[in-house]
Amino acid sequence: MKKLIFPVLFLFLAMPTIAQKKVTLKQEEMIYARHYGMALTSTMVKPAKPNGYGIISIISGSWVSDYKWLNKAIEGASPLLDAGYTLFFTMHRSAPRFDIALAAEDIKRSVQYIRYHAKKLGIRADKIGITGTSSGGHLALLAGTSDDLKNANASDPLEQESSKVQAVAVFCPPTDFLNWGKPGYYPVNQKLLLKMMGVVGAFEFMHYDSLRKIYAPIEDTATINQLAHNLSPAQLVTDDDAPTLIIQGDKDRLVPVQQSMRIKTEMESQHVPIMVQYKKGADHTWQNMAEERKEFVKWFDHYLRGKE
Repeated sequence: MKKLIFPVLFLFLAMPTIAQKKVTLKQEEMIYARHYGMALTSTMVKPAKPNGYGIISIISGSWVSDYKWLNKAIEGASPLLDAGYTLFFTMHRSAPRFDIALAAEDIKRSVQYIRYHAKKLGIRADKIGITGTSSGGHLALLAGTSDDLKNANASDPLEQESSKVQAVAVFCPPTDFLNWGKPGYYPVNQKLLLKMMGVVGAFEFMHYDSLRKIYAPIEDTATINQLAHNLSPAQLVTDDDAPTLIIQGDKDRLVPVQQSMRIKTEMESQHVPIMVQYKKGADHTWQNMAEERKEFVKWFDHYLRGKE
């Protein structure tokens, strides 16, 4: 049996440690999609003095979206709220019941929903940002790099909206499941490892078996690797992608630092604005990450609001 070079792979996905701060803000919960009788929500939080721009903040750890994390997420986002951004704390379908591909689909649908209702929500439809941490950062990067879901001929008016975002700022995201820590290392096929780390469901891609009329796991390796490609932001970069800021601990034991460098290399080759910053001595998450979110404010101010 081969030695696992990066045994900590999918622990990534612990939610960040966030400084506690009492916040009283106007909140409104919206349902942006329904699946199998389950409502997917985005909670809008408006600052005291809105600047007219919106940012989606993905609630996600290990590709699980848990409502109990909402209050801490709002507290941790105080620099963005203080800067006047209206935030949309967005939930997605969660592992182990649903795989990553469906979570990514949900986030893009939420972009379409918010864009469609932008005027009512008090934000600009043409300038939407997105943020997240770890698995949430991965899903945010997918929104910034993957194909636009816009379909001008769709009967659903939401589907006629673009699913693209205009700026991305994230913490410690996975970016390339085909080159994890070193070229050619495919962690998605390491079923025992995924099971040990408790995230096997996130990578158990399903298909509909029309003969048995059930959903069944995809077992073909080539198909799984293609799905891994489609879910790797570094593999999807094109020259029209959203400007991206990544902040990661330089001692991250869960997501290799190589992951941020992978997408940086790809974006630079396509002349997409990207900045990668490393928190000295920090692991996957750290105390008072709200301080680093002040860098997010600068990024969104520049690429959404046009401020120098």
